[in-house]
Amino acid sequence: MFLLLVLVFSGAKKTAVGGVSDKAGMWILAGIGLLFFLLYWGYYTLFETYWNGQTPGKKLLKIRVIKDTGRQVTLFESMARNIMRVVDYLPGMYLIGVITMLCNKENRRLGDLVAGTIVVHERVNEQPMLAHTSRTFTAGMYAPVYEDGLRTGRMTLPADGVARLDASDLNVIDMFFSRALDLDLAKRAEIAAKLAGRMADKMRTPVPEGATAEWLLEAIAHAMRSQGR
Repeated sequence: MFLLLVLVFSGAKKTAVGGVSDKAGMWILAGIGLLFFLLYWGYYTLFETYWNGQTPGKKLLKIRVIKDTGRQVTLFESMARNIMRVVDYLPGMYLIGVITMLCNKENRRLGDLVAGTIVVHERVNEQPMLAHTSRTFTAGMYAPVYEDGLRTGRMTLPADGVARLDASDLNVIDMFFSRALDLDLAKRAEIAAKLAGRMADKMRTPVPEGATAEWLLEAIAHAMRSQGR
Protein backbone atom coordinates (compact mmCIF):
# COMPACT_ATOMS: atom_id res chain seq x y z
CA MET A 1 0.00 0.00 0.00
CA PHE A 2 2.85 2.36 0.91
CA LEU A 3 4.70 1.77 -2.38
CA LEU A 4 1.47 2.13 -4.36
CA LEU A 5 0.74 5.50 -2.73
CA VAL A 6 4.28 6.70 -3.52
CA LEU A 7 3.94 5.69 -7.18
CA VAL A 8 0.51 7.33 -7.49
CA PHE A 9 1.78 10.52 -5.87
CA SER A 10 4.87 10.60 -8.07
CA GLY A 11 2.74 10.25 -11.21
CA ALA A 12 0.29 12.90 -10.00
CA LYS A 13 3.19 15.23 -9.25
CA LYS A 14 4.44 15.05 -12.84
CA THR A 15 1.03 15.46 -14.48
CA ALA A 16 -0.55 18.01 -12.15
CA VAL A 17 -1.22 21.45 -13.57
CA GLY A 18 1.28 23.86 -12.07
CA GLY A 19 3.09 20.95 -10.42
CA VAL A 20 3.74 20.37 -6.72
CA SER A 21 6.72 21.92 -4.94
CA ASP A 22 9.46 19.61 -3.69
CA LYS A 23 8.83 20.76 -0.10
CA ALA A 24 5.13 19.97 -0.34
CA GLY A 25 5.98 16.63 -1.89
CA MET A 26 8.29 15.79 1.03
CA TRP A 27 5.52 16.62 3.51
CA ILE A 28 3.07 14.42 1.64
CA LEU A 29 5.52 11.51 1.59
CA ALA A 30 6.17 12.04 5.31
CA GLY A 31 2.42 11.91 5.91
CA ILE A 32 2.18 8.67 3.93
CA GLY A 33 5.04 7.24 5.99
CA LEU A 34 3.31 8.21 9.24
CA LEU A 35 0.09 6.59 8.05
CA PHE A 36 1.99 3.40 7.25
CA PHE A 37 3.61 3.44 10.72
CA LEU A 38 0.25 3.87 12.45
CA LEU A 39 -1.30 1.06 10.43
CA TYR A 40 1.58 -1.35 11.01
CA TRP A 41 2.30 -0.69 14.71
CA GLY A 42 -0.59 1.40 15.98
CA TYR A 43 -3.16 -1.22 14.96
CA TYR A 44 -1.71 -3.89 17.27
CA THR A 45 -0.67 -1.56 20.08
CA LEU A 46 -3.92 0.38 20.43
CA PHE A 47 -6.23 -2.62 20.09
CA GLU A 48 -4.22 -4.74 22.58
CA THR A 49 -4.13 -1.86 25.08
CA TYR A 50 -7.71 -0.63 24.91
CA TRP A 51 -9.62 -3.71 23.70
CA ASN A 52 -8.78 -6.18 26.46
CA GLY A 53 -5.60 -7.50 24.85
CA GLN A 54 -7.26 -8.37 21.53
CA THR A 55 -7.17 -7.20 17.94
CA PRO A 56 -10.18 -8.15 15.78
CA GLY A 57 -8.19 -11.14 14.53
CA LYS A 58 -7.33 -12.28 18.07
CA LYS A 59 -10.96 -11.89 19.12
CA LEU A 60 -12.05 -14.04 16.18
CA LEU A 61 -9.54 -16.75 17.15
CA LYS A 62 -10.41 -16.39 20.87
CA ILE A 63 -6.89 -15.52 21.99
CA ARG A 64 -5.59 -12.47 23.85
CA VAL A 65 -2.36 -10.89 25.12
CA ILE A 66 -1.85 -10.56 28.89
CA LYS A 67 1.11 -9.96 31.19
CA ASP A 68 2.79 -13.11 32.47
CA THR A 69 1.52 -12.04 35.92
CA GLY A 70 -2.10 -12.33 34.70
CA ARG A 71 -2.99 -8.65 34.45
CA GLN A 72 -3.91 -6.70 31.32
CA VAL A 73 -1.10 -5.20 29.22
CA THR A 74 -0.41 -1.46 29.35
CA LEU A 75 0.27 0.86 26.42
CA PHE A 76 4.05 0.75 26.81
CA GLU A 77 4.14 -3.05 27.21
CA SER A 78 2.08 -3.52 24.06
CA MET A 79 4.25 -0.98 22.27
CA ALA A 80 7.42 -2.85 23.28
CA ARG A 81 6.17 -6.26 22.12
CA ASN A 82 5.03 -4.87 18.77
CA ILE A 83 8.14 -2.81 18.03
CA MET A 84 10.11 -6.06 18.42
CA ARG A 85 7.92 -7.48 15.64
CA VAL A 86 10.49 -6.08 13.17
CA VAL A 87 13.21 -8.28 14.69
CA ASP A 88 10.89 -11.28 14.91
CA TYR A 89 10.18 -10.94 11.18
CA LEU A 90 13.87 -11.22 10.17
CA PRO A 91 15.15 -12.50 7.81
CA GLY A 92 11.62 -13.04 6.49
CA MET A 93 8.29 -14.75 7.27
CA TYR A 94 8.86 -14.30 11.05
CA LEU A 95 11.69 -16.85 11.04
CA ILE A 96 13.40 -15.50 14.18
CA GLY A 97 10.04 -15.27 15.94
CA VAL A 98 9.17 -18.88 15.10
CA ILE A 99 12.59 -20.18 16.19
CA THR A 100 12.28 -18.26 19.48
CA MET A 101 8.80 -19.69 20.07
CA LEU A 102 10.09 -23.22 19.54
CA CYS A 103 12.89 -22.64 22.07
CA ASN A 104 10.68 -21.86 25.08
CA LYS A 105 7.84 -23.90 26.55
CA GLU A 106 5.43 -20.96 26.59
CA ASN A 107 5.85 -20.39 22.82
CA ARG A 108 6.71 -16.72 23.30
CA ARG A 109 8.38 -14.70 20.56
CA LEU A 110 11.06 -12.07 21.25
CA GLY A 111 8.47 -9.31 21.61
CA ASP A 112 6.68 -11.25 24.36
CA LEU A 113 9.94 -12.01 26.17
CA VAL A 114 10.96 -8.32 26.10
CA ALA A 115 7.57 -7.03 27.26
CA GLY A 116 6.89 -9.87 29.72
CA THR A 117 3.66 -10.84 27.95
CA ILE A 118 2.05 -14.10 26.91
CA VAL A 119 -0.70 -15.03 24.43
CA VAL A 120 -3.41 -17.25 25.93
CA HIS A 121 -6.51 -19.03 24.63
CA GLU A 122 -9.94 -18.20 25.98
CA ARG A 123 -11.92 -21.18 27.26
CA VAL A 124 -15.42 -19.75 27.06
CA ASN A 125 -17.02 -23.17 26.74
CA GLU A 126 -15.78 -24.17 30.22
CA GLN A 127 -17.26 -21.25 32.13
CA PRO A 128 -20.85 -22.66 32.35
CA MET A 129 -19.43 -25.33 34.72
CA LEU A 130 -19.81 -22.62 37.39
CA ALA A 131 -23.08 -21.23 38.69
CA HIS A 132 -25.16 -19.94 35.78
CA THR A 133 -25.98 -16.76 37.68
CA SER A 134 -22.31 -15.81 38.00
CA ARG A 135 -21.52 -12.37 36.66
CA THR A 136 -17.86 -13.21 36.17
CA PHE A 137 -15.63 -16.25 36.46
CA THR A 138 -15.06 -16.17 40.22
CA ALA A 139 -18.56 -15.03 41.13
CA GLY A 140 -19.65 -18.63 41.68
CA MET A 141 -16.64 -19.57 43.83
CA TYR A 142 -16.54 -19.59 47.60
CA ALA A 143 -14.04 -18.32 50.12
CA PRO A 144 -12.24 -21.13 51.99
CA VAL A 145 -11.25 -21.33 55.68
CA TYR A 146 -8.54 -23.48 57.19
CA GLU A 147 -8.34 -25.73 60.20
CA ASP A 148 -4.96 -27.28 61.00
CA GLY A 149 -3.86 -26.40 57.51
CA LEU A 150 -6.87 -28.09 55.89
CA ARG A 151 -9.49 -26.36 53.74
CA THR A 152 -12.81 -26.79 55.55
CA GLY A 153 -15.14 -23.85 54.89
CA ARG A 154 -15.08 -20.08 54.57
CA MET A 155 -12.19 -17.75 55.35
CA THR A 156 -12.86 -14.29 56.75
CA LEU A 157 -10.74 -11.40 55.52
CA PRO A 158 -10.51 -8.06 57.38
CA ALA A 159 -13.03 -5.61 55.94
CA ASP A 160 -10.62 -2.68 56.11
CA GLY A 161 -8.08 -4.68 54.10
CA VAL A 162 -10.59 -5.64 51.41
CA ALA A 163 -11.73 -2.01 51.25
CA ARG A 164 -8.25 -1.04 50.03
CA LEU A 165 -8.84 -3.06 46.84
CA ASP A 166 -10.78 -1.72 43.86
CA ALA A 167 -12.60 -3.02 40.80
CA SER A 168 -9.37 -3.31 38.79
CA ASP A 169 -8.00 -5.77 41.38
CA LEU A 170 -11.13 -7.91 41.10
CA ASN A 171 -10.83 -7.78 37.32
CA VAL A 172 -7.24 -9.05 37.51
CA ILE A 173 -8.34 -11.96 39.71
CA ASP A 174 -11.17 -12.81 37.29
CA MET A 175 -8.80 -12.71 34.34
CA PHE A 176 -6.39 -15.07 36.11
CA PHE A 177 -9.07 -17.67 36.88
CA SER A 178 -10.58 -17.44 33.40
CA ARG A 179 -7.20 -18.36 31.90
CA ALA A 180 -5.84 -20.66 34.59
CA LEU A 181 -6.77 -23.81 32.66
CA ASP A 182 -4.60 -22.67 29.74
CA LEU A 183 -1.45 -22.49 31.89
CA ASP A 184 0.77 -25.35 32.98
CA LEU A 185 0.73 -26.00 36.74
CA ALA A 186 4.12 -24.40 37.44
CA LYS A 187 3.29 -21.16 35.62
CA ARG A 188 -0.21 -21.10 37.14
CA ALA A 189 1.23 -21.42 40.67
CA GLU A 190 3.84 -18.75 39.94
CA ILE A 191 1.29 -16.23 38.66
CA ALA A 192 -1.13 -16.98 41.51
CA ALA A 193 1.65 -16.44 44.08
CA LYS A 194 2.56 -13.07 42.53
CA LEU A 195 -1.06 -11.94 42.46
CA ALA A 196 -1.75 -13.12 46.02
CA GLY A 197 1.38 -11.36 47.29
CA ARG A 198 0.40 -8.15 45.54
CA MET A 199 -3.16 -8.28 46.91
CA ALA A 200 -1.92 -9.09 50.44
CA ASP A 201 0.50 -6.15 50.34
CA LYS A 202 -2.25 -3.82 49.17
CA MET A 203 -4.60 -5.08 51.91
CA ARG A 204 -1.73 -4.93 54.45
CA THR A 205 -2.78 -8.43 55.51
CA PRO A 206 -0.46 -11.46 55.65
CA VAL A 207 -1.41 -14.57 53.70
CA PRO A 208 -3.13 -16.96 56.18
CA GLU A 209 -0.93 -19.83 57.26
CA GLY A 210 -1.68 -22.97 55.27
CA ALA A 211 -3.60 -21.10 52.58
CA THR A 212 -2.61 -21.42 48.95
CA ALA A 213 -2.37 -18.39 46.69
CA GLU A 214 -5.42 -19.43 44.65
CA TRP A 215 -7.55 -19.92 47.76
CA LEU A 216 -6.66 -16.41 48.93
CA LEU A 217 -7.61 -14.97 45.54
CA GLU A 218 -10.96 -16.81 45.70
CA ALA A 219 -11.54 -15.42 49.19
CA ILE A 220 -10.77 -11.87 48.08
CA ALA A 221 -13.16 -12.12 45.12
CA HIS A 222 -15.87 -13.51 47.40
CA ALA A 223 -15.34 -10.80 50.02
CA MET A 224 -15.47 -7.97 47.46
CA ARG A 225 -18.72 -9.27 45.99
CA SER A 226 -20.19 -9.74 49.47
CA GLN A 227 -19.61 -6.02 49.99
CA GLY A 228 -21.56 -5.30 46.80
CA ARG A 229 -18.45 -4.28 44.89
